[in-house]
Amino acid sequence: MTRPPGLPLERDAGPFAPPSAITRLRESRPVSPLKFPDGHDGWLVTGYDAVRQALADPRFSSRQDLGPVHVPYETPSMPEAQEEFEPSPQVPGLFITMDPPDQTRLRRKLTGTFTVNRMKRLEERITEIARAQVEHLAECPKPVDLVQEFALPVPSLVICELLGVPYSDREMFQKNSSQMMVRDQSIADKTAAWTAITSYLGKLAVDKRADPGSDILSDLARDDDLSVEELVGIGFLLLLAGHETTANMLALGTFALLENPEQLTALRDDPDLIPGAVEELLRYLTVVDVLFRYAVEDLELGGEKISKGSTVLISMAAANRDPSHFPDGDDLDVERNARTHLSFGHGVHQCLGQQLARIEMRAGFAGLLRRFPTLALAVPPEEIPLRTGMNIYGVHELPVTW
Repeated sequence: MTRPPGLPLERDAGPFAPPSAITRLRESRPVSPLKFPDGHDGWLVTGYDAVRQALADPRFSSRQDLGPVHVPYETPSMPEAQEEFEPSPQVPGLFITMDPPDQTRLRRKLTGTFTVNRMKRLEERITEIARAQVEHLAECPKPVDLVQEFALPVPSLVICELLGVPYSDREMFQKNSSQMMVRDQSIADKTAAWTAITSYLGKLAVDKRADPGSDILSDLARDDDLSVEELVGIGFLLLLAGHETTANMLALGTFALLENPEQLTALRDDPDLIPGAVEELLRYLTVVDVLFRYAVEDLELGGEKISKGSTVLISMAAANRDPSHFPDGDDLDVERNARTHLSFGHGVHQCLGQQLARIEMRAGFAGLLRRFPTLALAVPPEEIPLRTGMNIYGVHELPVTW
């Protein structure tokens, strides 16, 4: 078994394309053996059908205590060498790293919160937030960084309001959540960021249990079945996922549209295309590149025999460009029916907040297109700093003008 060159995540074929090494493997062997940098053998899954099957198969576990040591809510960093390999303990409340029935018990606590109907009722408020931030952007001196003045504030304002987290504390959680997303860093640095956020959320959880309000964390705090530690884990997951992914989609999606002017023109000419365009951007960009799973028994996937205990790296980016499912998948087409993309995952771990994210992106892109008909990059595209070293892909900055 050999390690494919460039594995696993360098987008070496341009800012919007998945890694070329992974693309080549998808064409030749959609379920491929590989050797991880520490020396242990595993598998890389790149084909759409195989990825979808793996995400739905309960024999592939999400439990981090079955795999390499790493700080919660990250794909394991992959340094060239690692001195020791040991299990990472389960973190209370962090249900994306659990399997049923533990995962089911905690996820059910939130299913009423993120229903489609409830999210639709929030749509007017989210649209207000996006419009206000667009007007703020318009008042900024040009050029302006779209990330700091629009893409990051919109989902941060929304998730803070929903969770009951003071927006005035955003600098702390934005800084530390961004640090959590860095791939190649010391465990000490990542642990420090984790500790800062969870300590903050721990105090907030205790306060809400004593004096609950009308927000999600307060609703959870009223539930005596949840420990404070579980409240912190759930809060951490919602806070981090609730702003990091959408912020990067808004910024990177704007970058992609500016680099595909014919697609941008189509959206400006027909705003009704925006909901479908959001799905296409989710597919095309796939800001969450990979997921890890661990085989809990011997099984077969894509014609390959995978042994119990194997580490399985699932490439969402490759699956979302698979030409067998998405013809001309390397092209951005805002009129494509892309709703079967896997950017929100599949199976029991499919993203709980996906409807919220969709509403935020629709409101964000609609607001930008309406307010700034001449929006343009303020620097050459090759000068845009990409988040190539982060667990959620995007741009660090997006200088724009109009």
